[in-house]
Amino acid sequence: MVITILLAIVGAILGSQFNVLSQLSLPTVPNAGSLGIGALVTLVLVLVVTVLAAMGGGKAGRRYHRKVDRAIDA
Repeated sequence: MVITILLAIVGAILGSQFNVLSQLSLPTVPNAGSLGIGALVTLVLVLVVTVLAAMGGGKAGRRYHRKVDRAIDA
């Protein structure tokens, strides 16, 4: 999660200087000003999904290790 936040900050700071997408011939966005809000919403969604996935992985790992511990104790 820390790496995601750091990459978002680096992208915001250096995004215009190292704009790789400008070298591609992609269709232009009519209202480029609204992209800032969209990027912020996307960042929040990515962080929420990352936290939920980490919590789910922790629960699955805890359940697995409880089964292993019970098997060892038996």
